[in-house]
Amino acid sequence: MKSKEARELSVAEIEKKIRDSRTELVNLRLRKQTGQVEKPHLLREIRRDLARLQTILNEKKAAESTSAA
Repeated sequence: MKSKEARELSVAEIEKKIRDSRTELVNLRLRKQTGQVEKPHLLREIRRDLARLQTILNEKKAAESTSAA
């Protein structure tokens, strides 16, 4: 997911995507340990998407807290 697409999502949608990404990452790690990963590059992509989503979520929460104060 591109950062431009993620910025258009609401906070709740971003949190849901983060949960889904973490679950997917755990599943991929388990499959990697058993040697069943067909596309190992997905591990890096999911990790980076997860970091991107968390950064955008933190930015949105910071913007909400400053505008509420």
